[in-house]
Amino acid sequence: MTIKFNNVEIATAEINDYLKQQLKLKQVCREILHQKIIEEATASRNIQITEAEIETEANKIRSNLCLEKASETLAWLEDHLTDPDEWGKAIRKDLLRKKLAEHLFDSEVDAYFAQNCLNFDRFVLYHLVVPYEKLAQELFYQIEEEEISFYQAVHLYDIDPKRRYVCGYEGEVHRWDYHPDIAAAIFKTPIVVGELIEPIKSEQGYHLFKIEDYFPAELTPEIRQDIINNLFSQWLNSELNYFVHSEKVGGEKVDNEKLSSVK
Repeated sequence: MTIKFNNVEIATAEINDYLKQQLKLKQVCREILHQKIIEEATASRNIQITEAEIETEANKIRSNLCLEKASETLAWLEDHLTDPDEWGKAIRKDLLRKKLAEHLFDSEVDAYFAQNCLNFDRFVLYHLVVPYEKLAQELFYQIEEEEISFYQAVHLYDIDPKRRYVCGYEGEVHRWDYHPDIAAAIFKTPIVVGELIEPIKSEQGYHLFKIEDYFPAELTPEIRQDIINNLFSQWLNSELNYFVHSEKVGGEKVDNEKLSSVK
């Protein structure tokens, strides 16, 4: 088989070889097996997708991509080497995945959030790293005494040019973004906005952090969906491991049967 790209035919064997060489074939195979698991799980639970649902999702995608005319959608699909039928199948698979995830884990979200709510706290953080402990301590006291601002200190002394350029701005972060030891030192209870954290040593050097803002955990629709996705990914990987193990056991059983018949 061949695929035509820019009027040039490429054999599927070449694509397969490229994926192998670029170490991408494993991920493609994993995603294919994930889809098999989803298809079996939704079928056993009688979870279905209607044509109306597919059309609604397709229209939403077209709207997001500003594909107002049918001809524009066809051109977009052709550019992605597919057609309306294949696109419809892809939308169906994506909707099945979402429906299955919600079916399995929507009822578990509240309990999961309650048990892990600290992980969903959000912080706006500024970060400074210098190579020497003495310099870190000196800067800490200078910032505390307002002899220099945190942002000026980063701009002048940080070991990372990119961090110097943004004056140490890390943006919105979570506890899990940092090594547990560093996270424990930064995010102490109670959280004090504007607090300057004393120097913390790591392999990189000596760190100073400033908490610019703090947003306590709240179960928003976005967080709810993130939890469902996370739980579903864990379940999917577990099912994949079981599927692979079952296939291996089945293969060994067949081989043993062949050996018995030879004997």
